[in-house]
Amino acid sequence: MAVLTEPAVGPVRSDPVLATPRGRTERRRPTWVSVPFRFLVPALIFAAWWIGSATGAVSEQVLAGPPKVWTAFTELLDSGQLVDFAVASFVRAALGVAIGVGIGLLLGLLAGLSSLGEELVDSTMQIVRAVPFLALVPLFIAWFGIDELYKILLIAVATVAPMYAYTYLGVRNVDRKMVEAARSFGLTGPRLVLEVILPSALPGVLMALRVCLSISITGLIAAEQVGTREGVGYLVTLAQEYNRTDYMVLCVVLYALLGLVFDGVVRIIEKFAMPWRKQVAIR
Repeated sequence: MAVLTEPAVGPVRSDPVLATPRGRTERRRPTWVSVPFRFLVPALIFAAWWIGSATGAVSEQVLAGPPKVWTAFTELLDSGQLVDFAVASFVRAALGVAIGVGIGLLLGLLAGLSSLGEELVDSTMQIVRAVPFLALVPLFIAWFGIDELYKILLIAVATVAPMYAYTYLGVRNVDRKMVEAARSFGLTGPRLVLEVILPSALPGVLMALRVCLSISITGLIAAEQVGTREGVGYLVTLAQEYNRTDYMVLCVVLYALLGLVFDGVVRIIEKFAMPWRKQVAIR
């Protein structure tokens, strides 16, 4: 005969107590802490460069030290050539980028918004993207000569493909539900593009602008190697002819500063064009 026993009674578990979620607020480091971190690595590289040249670990014939580069800088600044060369290079790069970015943006919108536009434009732009723009230098010289037009158009061709690609992807990645919701409120045609689609694709467009500005410096170097009497590229040519490593390093620094100026311009555009976008980081 089976004997029934009472089930063993274990410890009673209480329901877990859920903590009230706290609102997540973004903590930003103070400016006096953040700014030194931004310049920490460049400062270390500069210090290693100075120590290496001062101790003789790096030959002056291979890499001029900071004092010699500073002397070359003051020489060009006192003669007025430095400002003229920097302004000439900046104007060429700015005009070329403006043309290339404008064309790439329009073509990217056309291909992203319309299937017909994609069929007409995409294959041609993929060909342009696949062809290295440096391979076009001899052809451009034969077609446009060695004047300013050649230099500006070379930079424009170098920047049109990245702008097209990022704009096309940005438009195609816009949430379709958001577009349909905007249409239900009566937004159509140009207003739909300008007020909904383009702002949604703006992060990709601004990233394309960063890439285009970086590529424009490469195009600028190539363009200023031929038929130029002003510009940082012309200074590079002179430094090569006379084997002046101090001028070569100075040109590298000038190109780096030009890149920082371009990056600062994009950051300012991002700040005013996308005020809703916060920096996302695990701190």
